[in-house]
Amino acid sequence: MNALHDEPDATLDVLGIGFGPSNLALAIAIEEHNVRSSPTNRIRAEFLERQPSFGWHRGMLIDDATMQVSFLKDLVTMRNPTSDFTFLCFLRERGRLVDFLNAKTLFPLRIEFHEYFAWAADRLSHLVAYDSEVLSVEPVTSEDGEVRWFDVISRVPGAPERTVTRRARNISVAVGLEPHLPPDTTLSDRVWHNSELVPRVAELTGSGRPVGRILVLGAGQSGAEAVDYLHRSFPGAEICAVFAKYGYTPADDSPFANRIFDPEAVDVYFQSAPEVKQSLVEYHRSTNYSVVDMDLIESLYATMYREKVLGEERLRLRNVSRIRDVRARGDLLDVTVEYLPTGERESISCDLLVHATGYRPRDLDSLLGRAAKLCLRDDKDSVVVGRDHRVEFSPEVTAGIYVQGATEHTHGLTSTLLSTTAVRSGEILDSLLAHRRAPATAETTDYVA
Repeated sequence: MNALHDEPDATLDVLGIGFGPSNLALAIAIEEHNVRSSPTNRIRAEFLERQPSFGWHRGMLIDDATMQVSFLKDLVTMRNPTSDFTFLCFLRERGRLVDFLNAKTLFPLRIEFHEYFAWAADRLSHLVAYDSEVLSVEPVTSEDGEVRWFDVISRVPGAPERTVTRRARNISVAVGLEPHLPPDTTLSDRVWHNSELVPRVAELTGSGRPVGRILVLGAGQSGAEAVDYLHRSFPGAEICAVFAKYGYTPADDSPFANRIFDPEAVDVYFQSAPEVKQSLVEYHRSTNYSVVDMDLIESLYATMYREKVLGEERLRLRNVSRIRDVRARGDLLDVTVEYLPTGERESISCDLLVHATGYRPRDLDSLLGRAAKLCLRDDKDSVVVGRDHRVEFSPEVTAGIYVQGATEHTHGLTSTLLSTTAVRSGEILDSLLAHRRAPATAETTDYVA
């Protein structure tokens, strides 16, 4: 039993579901608040994570892949530049601060930023229970009919047949994204989503299994990175990119366009009419969706041209095309690719098919269960979320649900990105403090079934 819940009235102020960068940033904000607060003003918090340890897109930690946001948009700097949880403090502790400065870049290696996240998470290990999959969220009603708390039921680490229930006045849902796949796609040892790329490649290269051709579906950054990584990892194989565009589209990371990721842009988006929100997303999709860094585009093109000159083309494109069918044939796949301008179809035999088809927010209804029925909805059946990231309820619900990551419809393009993570954690902390109420009597938490 966690010592955090030894007292009989140890109802949590906030329970975080998921412990990726968003809830990690919130945990830091709460920890820093508690350090400077009296015992009566501290926030009692805990976080649940279904993974056995901290991990952030581990399957795409390609050795030379860099971040696409500045290191200053780390877990804390935009909220509290003096924090000792900054990326620069991490570098200082690791003995790499001077070396990083000499590299003259704003964009660290993705592997290094993951190391930074894990370093911060390790410092807050007293707040998180790993290997704790949440099974349900149950509203708890007081005698007067007010929904004041939520009971969160999760599996017991090391004993998945048992459950533990924690009671909280608020929950913060930050469960990240899940892979998006074309309809009727079945993953296998020959059909992957790019989220598994690095470990799958390591397993395959270690097996010694020959690879003759790999198809990669997708025109975004992940697709281009997968093509490049597979091309390097399997020097005897043909790597074929398939996408509906004519060519890879450069990401718009120009200074004015990047202002769509400023904290102030969230205010503008939130208060805009639905048609304006839609326009803003459409205008600025090229900053984030189905686009590729220009350096990678140029590198892939240079590779293709060099191979054409040498007469050994291993990197190929099937542009303006879609995959229409995938069938297994022995140890191979027969993939039907349609060239869209003419409708002509070609069957391509390959060893592997990698879907770099993006991600989507996880379904809140299935996670929240009965609690989801309390959430107010807009005319498109999306959950109504306030500017402070708190879900709106009818008056009899005073418990709170904060949503991080599934709010593009209310908060704009930064919803699933790192750009405003630090600022958002401060906004949620302020909201928690503003909604705080005196603890109810005789509340118990953390009981095991």
